[in-house]
Amino acid sequence: MFGIDTTILAFIVLAGFSAGAVAYAFLFTRIDNEKQAGKRLQTIKTAETDRSVVKATRDRAAEAVKRRKNLQDSLRQLDEKQKTNDQNVRKPPLKVQIRQAGMQVPIERFYMYSAVCGIVLTGFLFFAGAPLWALPGALLAGGLGLPRWFVSFRRTRRVKAFLEEFPNALDIIVRAVKSGLPLNDAIRLIANESPEPVRSEFRRIVDSQQMGMSVPDAAMRMSETMPCSEAGFFGIVIQIQSQAGGNLSEALGNLSRVLRDRKKMKAKVQALSMEAKASAVIIGALPFVVAFLVYLSSPNYIMPLFTTNVGNLILGCSGVWMSIGILVMRKMMNFEV
Repeated sequence: MFGIDTTILAFIVLAGFSAGAVAYAFLFTRIDNEKQAGKRLQTIKTAETDRSVVKATRDRAAEAVKRRKNLQDSLRQLDEKQKTNDQNVRKPPLKVQIRQAGMQVPIERFYMYSAVCGIVLTGFLFFAGAPLWALPGALLAGGLGLPRWFVSFRRTRRVKAFLEEFPNALDIIVRAVKSGLPLNDAIRLIANESPEPVRSEFRRIVDSQQMGMSVPDAAMRMSETMPCSEAGFFGIVIQIQSQAGGNLSEALGNLSRVLRDRKKMKAKVQALSMEAKASAVIIGALPFVVAFLVYLSSPNYIMPLFTTNVGNLILGCSGVWMSIGILVMRKMMNFEV
């Protein structure tokens, strides 16, 4: 009985193993196929992800190249405009100089004033007893020299006043933009509240905008009426920001800081060159002082320079050479920052 039970039990165990082996043999292929399918699915997902990443990277690179090209084109156009503005700054016509000086005088009336100035100066020297050969020179100096010198003086003083206040105006624009105001409102605020000549320059931008011109184009035209590189910098910053985007407040803040650093550098250069300027003043005044002292001590010794033709010729040549020396010293002492 025990032997029969053991044989039956062994038969059942062998039958079970056989059934398991047959089931595993039939299911092995299916399990393997499912694993292969899972691997292929994972590979496909990974490939799709890689393609998406590559496509996004390619799109970003293409966008960066396009943006860089647009920026280069913008800079090229701005460079051409800046060269034209620089020509107007270096050698502007007389009509433009009068406008840059802040004078509301038509060019015809300016010529009339120049003629009157030349006639008045010539008549004054004639009645003062000046020789006849000096009168044509006085007419030219009064008709061409003095009026243009006055325009240049007003122009230089206006530019200096603009540079004194322009960084403060930029700081106000930066604060207004950071607080949420649009650029148009910030420019209008400067046009209403800032002192001259900054107010009039920004008023031109507001007027141009009301006539249909964009703010960047109007800002680029500021250098036409304000002949300084700082006005050109402002126009270039606004133009680049409008075309390439970016943080306007940060760009204008950097421009304000650069302008203040340039101002400090100019003051430092002026302080360092004061010694040379003092030496130039002493050297330039020395001939006149010596001539006056010689006249006080022995007038008969120096009067032939003023009473004879040879003496007048010597004085004329000395004045020309002295003027050349003063101009050379002035050129050596003036530094562009």
